[in-house]
Amino acid sequence: MDWTDLIDTAFEASGNSRANRAEAVRDVEANVIDGEKPVASTAGRHPDHFRKGVLVLTTHRLLFLKDGKPPVPVPLAAVTDVTVTRTKLNGEVLMVVALTGSHRFEDVVKADFFAEQLRVAARSARNTPKALPTAPAADTTGEQLIGQLERLAALRGSGALTEDEFTRAKQRLIG
Repeated sequence: MDWTDLIDTAFEASGNSRANRAEAVRDVEANVIDGEKPVASTAGRHPDHFRKGVLVLTTHRLLFLKDGKPPVPVPLAAVTDVTVTRTKLNGEVLMVVALTGSHRFEDVVKADFFAEQLRVAARSARNTPKALPTAPAADTTGEQLIGQLERLAALRGSGALTEDEFTRAKQRLIG
């Protein structure tokens, strides 16, 4: 399975447009980490968004893609807990707790199956030194570093990261 197949499948489940699919594939392929491979995808909705987006699980990260915005990554090595609950209003709710913050996705398609794949991938990422979520600092270009810092700031601004979590993550990036 390649990136296009994975994202197309999830976008079909979410009901998003063809134009958004192509843009999502370009965004993901432009930000692929060396050795990163697609694992699974599903559709879900972030509580801050009305329409569904796409959750993409890779060998290194969980990505949420929505309306052509840059993907918000959750490094698998940082994932500490994955749970699924069901509510009448929000359907199947996937909660992902990571060192980078807590992430909630609602109305997730096949949430139990996706959660199990996420747990297995996170366990593997934590136990495999090669599966680090970012390249070593020496290999990171200034532009990539700025992009990562901007994403961290966005997570802090949205409340997904506390000030302490933001500071620790920033220090790990800068080295």
